[in-house]
Amino acid sequence: MRTLIQAFKTKELRKKILFVFGMIIIYRIGSFIPTPGVDYPAVQRCVSSAGNEDFIGLVNLFSGGALLQLSIFALGIMPYITASIVVQLLRVVIPRFEALHKEGQSGEAKLTEYTRYLTIGLAVLQSTTILVTARSGALFNNACTEKVIPDGSVWNFVVMILVMTGGTGLIMWMAELITDKGIGNGMSVLIFTSICSGFLPQLWNIGWGTNGKDGDWKKFGIVVAVLVAILIFVNYVELAQRRIPVQYTRRMIGRKMYGGSSTYLPLKINMSGVIPPIFASSILAIPTLVSQFGKADQSWVKWINTNLANTTSVWYIALYSVMIVFFCFFYTSITFNPDETADNMKEYGGFIPGIRAGRATSRYLNYVMNRLNTVGAIYLLFVALIPTVLIMLLKINGKLPFGGTTILIIAGVGLDTLRQAKAQTEQFQYTGFLLEGDHKEG
Repeated sequence: MRTLIQAFKTKELRKKILFVFGMIIIYRIGSFIPTPGVDYPAVQRCVSSAGNEDFIGLVNLFSGGALLQLSIFALGIMPYITASIVVQLLRVVIPRFEALHKEGQSGEAKLTEYTRYLTIGLAVLQSTTILVTARSGALFNNACTEKVIPDGSVWNFVVMILVMTGGTGLIMWMAELITDKGIGNGMSVLIFTSICSGFLPQLWNIGWGTNGKDGDWKKFGIVVAVLVAILIFVNYVELAQRRIPVQYTRRMIGRKMYGGSSTYLPLKINMSGVIPPIFASSILAIPTLVSQFGKADQSWVKWINTNLANTTSVWYIALYSVMIVFFCFFYTSITFNPDETADNMKEYGGFIPGIRAGRATSRYLNYVMNRLNTVGAIYLLFVALIPTVLIMLLKINGKLPFGGTTILIIAGVGLDTLRQAKAQTEQFQYTGFLLEGDHKEG
């Protein structure tokens, strides 16, 4: 709170914060503007009669409810997130991408360009899929028989696809503007906004219910207490670090002596962030999405609806846990390369006390990361499965307003934004102090 007050007192930071708020308002307004060709009243009736807890529900969460509204921002920030992750993963497969990553700022700019192209391509593909499923009724779990898209002509679909793709491009541009001219990571800020837009109303509905009749304030209090406890725990773990001491030798370059300092290499417990729960829930939701196109009396459809569509089933919990552990180790191995880190330390004359530089350092870092990943995987499993346990104990019928992914995003984005705000506040305070001192001396 003190950081926010100090930020508002600084003119430059106040402009940045107001700019971020302006972008958020535009983003939320676009989430309610229907795509041309959509019967908006029919969409509202279908949304009220269907509930999505599968992949569609996940995408709807990240779009702030815009997906099921079939608005111009229906795709939200998901295509941009997917494209960023895919480009990052392709560094392992395509040597050209890894070379660009090592080039520094120029290479990162080229990778960002590839990410933008891939975002537009994914937006075209996803908008086409969403419109087809919406017209067939599968978007609303086949619980609505109304035609949300009355005109099924090819031209109408092309216009709707172009509008949704353009909305995704606008969101991508807004996210980059927030990163450049605002505070925090633009993509994370928009995701945070989308989640919070539906989080608080759903949380209130647990206690209030429908028109204040079927709510349960006792369950509301339990959910709020658990949520606060989890957020405190997540903040503690996300800020925790394993600091590996690094010593730099003295080197004579020309007539100057460099090095001789000691520092540390910070390694987070949860290096993979929120990626493992997102990947796991997305993959497990795909069979549920596919089963909606089959007949309800078919055996494979029944099995999927019983075991994978139900988040409290043994099969779902087991597969979800295995995938989280797998993606925790897999994604960390991509984002953190012990060999590259050891080579960089050796190049600049750095070494870990008691460990030889080079291959021995790489093996040691790999050993430490495996231990951290084990703790991180257990931590992710704990946070991700708590909502499932609450659903089973409180019998909320799967309408819990938060999940493991939601908690991680809220805590992570909040911490990162506050950290950046604090850093920029201190920067402007030191700048003002120096300018004031120069003015007095002059």
